[in-house]
Amino acid sequence: MPEIETGTAQSLSDKEFERLATFIGDKVGIRLPPTKRLMVEGRLRKRLRALNIPDMQTYCRLVIETHTLDAEVTHLIDVITTNKTDFFREVEHFDLMRSRLVPALLAERAKERMPLLKIWSAAASTGAEAYTAAMVLHDMTTKRNTFRFAILGTDISTAVLEQARSGIYPADMMAPVPKDLRARYVMEPVRKTLRPDVRIVPELRRLASFERLNLMDETYPFDRDVDIILVRNVLIYFEKEDQSAVVKRLVGHLRPRGYILLGHSESMVGNMPGLAQVAPAVFQKI
Repeated sequence: MPEIETGTAQSLSDKEFERLATFIGDKVGIRLPPTKRLMVEGRLRKRLRALNIPDMQTYCRLVIETHTLDAEVTHLIDVITTNKTDFFREVEHFDLMRSRLVPALLAERAKERMPLLKIWSAAASTGAEAYTAAMVLHDMTTKRNTFRFAILGTDISTAVLEQARSGIYPADMMAPVPKDLRARYVMEPVRKTLRPDVRIVPELRRLASFERLNLMDETYPFDRDVDIILVRNVLIYFEKEDQSAVVKRLVGHLRPRGYILLGHSESMVGNMPGLAQVAPAVFQKI
């Protein structure tokens, strides 16, 4: 009998999962389907041990009802968010950035001397997307020293933002990075180990800043003259009306003729007034 009670205490019932899913959905817009219950349960067990909380029911009560653990909400979000990211993911977008988007943006600002292009990775995760854009743009500036750029990465998870700021990654994450870019922008370890880490060079890290942002917030405290916003492969976790609201808010931060890039599976969200599709999952503010 004691073993059964212990197992129950460490288990997340359907009712408790539904409460947590509703709470998270209201806070950050992320949908947690019932198929994610066991995943969430497994991750929360570590939090229960860290906080010395006896069971899932008590945890849910303290976080959701009594707000005794308000600071725990940040940890809860870190626990349940899935941060799938890769360097040069959906590489077509970065090829297009190089061949078409950046040249078009610079043509719009031909009268400016060394214009500053602002790029925003709005669901940055551990920073792979932001640093991929930084590699592409820095490579362009070495060939045509006619513009400057700055990268902003935002995410709801504090844990992934810490890694993004450090710029340290497992070496195998660099497999998609072209060899010439890897040689210039990635520092290899002096001593090889079984699972070596690598680091983005300081020159790129200085050009990228990372801030916490909940895309469900009514307003975003960032510039409204951004040239390119990437919000790819995160909207699929939002309800339809939240998807549209997030895109609308983000578009409000684009300069005229600026671009917003969505995930290929999310391209329908971009079909709204004020945007014109210019390529698969790529929309321009008009």
